Amino acid sequence: MTVGRWPPDDPDRFGTQAFYASIGRAFVAMCAVVPVLFAVEVLDRWSGDRLQTLGGVWPRHLTGLDGVLFSPFLHTDFVHLYSNSVPLILLGTFVLAAGVRRFLLSTAVIMLASGLGVWFTGSPRTVVVGASGVIFGYLGLLFARGIVERSLWNLGVALLIALLYGWQLLGVLPGDPQVSWRGHLFGLLGGLVAAVLFRRRSPRGPRGATPGATRRSRWGLPVGNRPT
Repeated sequence: MTVGRWPPDDPDRFGTQAFYASIGRAFVAMCAVVPVLFAVEVLDRWSGDRLQTLGGVWPRHLTGLDGVLFSPFLHTDFVHLYSNSVPLILLGTFVLAAGVRRFLLSTAVIMLASGLGVWFTGSPRTVVVGASGVIFGYLGLLFARGIVERSLWNLGVALLIALLYGWQLLGVLPGDPQVSWRGHLFGLLGGLVAAVLFRRRSPRGPRGATPGATRRSRWGLPVGNRPT
């Protein structure tokens, strides 16, 4: 029985042309998201901030539940949006590069965890908006994915994110009353859950393998042909 190498066009294999193409496409896609957020903010300014009032998470009010879906697209002002744009592009690129389906499912879990967490535990006298819950979710997802999938590439990404944004983990603790630490905390937890739910499954071992099948080592490194 022969176990094959990773295919040369595997987008998850570091160093392949498909890998770099996947990163590039994801980066362009995430860059395209930011102008949409700015357009929404312009509409919100034009409406006199009505959009963030209507579309934000209003804790423990039924009319505020729709904010679970809409609040990540709304911000209090352009300064708030500027501060979220760069980490959203960077983190979203690495999450999206692993596949559109996994990206969409993971984002949905993070939005639900962050939004519902705020709705159940936040102050009913506040309205919460912003993409920071999703950003913290992506942060948790990338950290956990490197461990759960036992991938050197994902661990490298996790290390990079830790160096750049590790200090932001303080945002999951109570502090500035104008910042929703609950949204950060539950978003981070949602990212950890998404990393487990939507992890990439390892191919079956030699017993279930077929000639030419793809197999990986424990840490995602390619395994060459080996007769059995």
